[in-house]
Amino acid sequence: MKNNTLYILLFLLVGTFAFGQQKRVTTSVDSTKVKIGAQINLTLKTSVDTLSNVVFPEGTNFGQLEVLESYPTDTVKEKDRYLLTKRYGLTQFDSGKYLIPSLKVLINNKPFATDSLFVAVAGVKVDTLKQKMYDIKGIAEVKESMGNWWKYLLGILLLAGIGYLIYYFVKNRKRKEKPEAIVYATPIEKAVGLLKNLEQKELWQKGEVKNYYSELTDIARTYIEEEIQVPAMESTTSEVIIGLRNAAVRKKMKISQETVENLERVLRQADLVKFAKSKPLDFEIAEDRKKIEKTIFTLHKAIPEVEEEDDEMLMLDAQKKELLLKKKRKRKIAIAVFTISFLVVGTLTYFITTKGLESVLGHPTKELYEGEWITSDYGNPAVTMETPKVLKRTKLPNGRKDMGVKESQAFSYGSFFDEISVNVSTTSFKDTLSRPLEKVVEREIKSFEKQYKAKDVFVKQDQFDTKEGITGIKAYGSMVIFKEDSDKEIKIGYEILVFAQEGGLQEIIITYRDNDEFGSKISDRIINSVELKRVN
Repeated sequence: MKNNTLYILLFLLVGTFAFGQQKRVTTSVDSTKVKIGAQINLTLKTSVDTLSNVVFPEGTNFGQLEVLESYPTDTVKEKDRYLLTKRYGLTQFDSGKYLIPSLKVLINNKPFATDSLFVAVAGVKVDTLKQKMYDIKGIAEVKESMGNWWKYLLGILLLAGIGYLIYYFVKNRKRKEKPEAIVYATPIEKAVGLLKNLEQKELWQKGEVKNYYSELTDIARTYIEEEIQVPAMESTTSEVIIGLRNAAVRKKMKISQETVENLERVLRQADLVKFAKSKPLDFEIAEDRKKIEKTIFTLHKAIPEVEEEDDEMLMLDAQKKELLLKKKRKRKIAIAVFTISFLVVGTLTYFITTKGLESVLGHPTKELYEGEWITSDYGNPAVTMETPKVLKRTKLPNGRKDMGVKESQAFSYGSFFDEISVNVSTTSFKDTLSRPLEKVVEREIKSFEKQYKAKDVFVKQDQFDTKEGITGIKAYGSMVIFKEDSDKEIKIGYEILVFAQEGGLQEIIITYRDNDEFGSKISDRIINSVELKRVN
């Protein structure tokens, strides 16, 4: 008796546990096949205690189905529990096979998923034989529309703005890189100006005696070289003095011995400062500066006036010519840079505006479509087809093999996240039983949802006949998939071909980016080239 009681309690405990594991939300539709525009009633039911809080899903669309109406929740009390019933009116205005996705119902803030269901929307057949026929109307002239005028105006303004910015940038950059040099009319004017600038720097007062003497003697050497034509900049002190004496005789210049000696004394003092690290006293530095200034003025006065005027005019003309050449060169460089930049930017903008960004960066699917294609056989029973790239052998997806399979093979190129992917799988069975093709398509759609988190799955199905007389199913449509560990959505188009022979199953799955013209062309070309080998 005690044993029987124990068994009864155990049975009740197991039953209670099994009841607790039952699905909290049930899902149903009043019909799985309707005509275009007809309403589909989706019903969600759940049983909860009287203290539970239930929130049913809301939205304007469930997948590819439009929500016409969300009806109020019906509540029926059953002893100490509530039976809640929520109904939705759904519809679709395009024929095909659609998926009602899994929805989330919150019960006490805990989500419970509903079942996903397939519904078929059938088109309305139209008998054109009973309709009145009319003649085809003539060609009507269409007035040219300027609806896109703003695009051209925007392109012109954009080009003008970019061109001006490039010109402004180049112009200001050149000014910053190299400020315009001061042009002096005569060598004596240049020497006096440089001496004034040297004093304003206050180099020797800051302790930069070496730099001070270097600039001081360079001013004297430059004047002698430009005014008297003695190569003083590249000569030693002795060579400068000898050259100056010879030039004085040649040009009939009256220069005193004291002037030459003062110049030689300052040049040698500068040599000691630069090479022997000598440090003159402050008054000595000031005296050396006065000696250089006096020497330059003395040499200037000693030059005959006629020769001075001739040399001055020649030097001035040379400087003016050099300045004009520099300005012309800068102007040519600026014009060339502006013209090239304008042409490059204009060309890029034209191609991007009229032909899209792919015209500049390239279009991978276009290159595949226009490239060399390969025809090959895949699997057993073999599928012969033409593809832009050879398919490589891959492992079968998990769960693909089942009991009774004799041999399975899979081949692929690319993945669902690439611009295009092509997948072929063939299966031969030990028996000759026929496999329902609709179930095979449904299995593939569910694998998309599981593996790629697919949503908004749009499905259409048509009969597909091959050249060999084998009939199969072609399923096609679009869906949104997600990359693993990413919230980035990718909308793709897909096409599935499924064929069943006695003891064999052949599948072809092609995906490409939605609205990709060349991806769609590649898919059509592959499908039109499919040839099937019959099972031996």
